[in-house]
Amino acid sequence: MKTTELKELGAEELAAKIAEARKELADLKLKLASKAEVEKPVRMRGMRRNIARMLTVQAAKKEAK
Repeated sequence: MKTTELKELGAEELAAKIAEARKELADLKLKLASKAEVEKPVRMRGMRRNIARMLTVQAAKKEAK
């Protein structure tokens, strides 16, 4: 998601997206560690960046309150 889309989300929606993304990243890490076939291992970097982007928007929203 783009930053502008993330800024439009509410606090609960953003927290849910972060939790979902972290779970998906953990699943990918588990697959990679167990030597299972991972479709796109490069996707993990993008997911980490998206999580960081979401956390940044979340922190900015908390600071603005």
